[in-house]
Amino acid sequence: MKGLRWRYTRLPSQVEDTLSAEEGEEEEEETVPAPASAPAPEDPAEPQLAEASQVLGASEIRQLSLHLPARVTGHPWSLAFCTSRDGFSLQSLYRQMEGHNGPVLLVLRDQDGQMFGAFSSSAIRLSKGFYGTGETFLFSFSPQLKVFKWTGSNSFFVKGDLDSLMMGSSSGQFGLWLDGDLYHGGSHPCATFNNEVLARQEQFCIKELEAWVLS
Repeated sequence: MKGLRWRYTRLPSQVEDTLSAEEGEEEEEETVPAPASAPAPEDPAEPQLAEASQVLGASEIRQLSLHLPARVTGHPWSLAFCTSRDGFSLQSLYRQMEGHNGPVLLVLRDQDGQMFGAFSSSAIRLSKGFYGTGETFLFSFSPQLKVFKWTGSNSFFVKGDLDSLMMGSSSGQFGLWLDGDLYHGGSHPCATFNNEVLARQEQFCIKELEAWVLS
């Protein structure tokens, strides 16, 4: 009988040890997913597009959003102009910008497949001189994102003429310029942004252009 009691008293001990070990494993399993959920707070910061972009993919949009001013973080992106819908015309771009005061993200793809553009601190419009603030910058995916912020050297941010749009300038050359047909463009290093040539060549032809209002 004592032997039976000995076996009887040890059985619960073994079960308890087994249960204790299983509970420990369960506790470890419950704590593992915690670090994986840490990036979740970044999700709300990702921009919400009213419609799909024909130029930028989800990865490019996420990368660009990290360089936008804090004041537009979380704001929806509204497609004010795109060449596939509104045609290749700078005048049409100006018309579509009427009534918008918020900052604009100008993105384009050229005939070589290169993606680049600019962020303007205010709406793109006709102007007698340059306008904008130091929030303005140029960027290029070549193929990794490169962002060229304001250097403080001059204030030649954005200028809209009837037959051309210019962003950044020095020595008579522009960081980014587009012609009146929104078909031909150019990019040169300039003091405003200390940028590289945004396209693969200084002169390029536009395949697709979009202007997103961030407000």
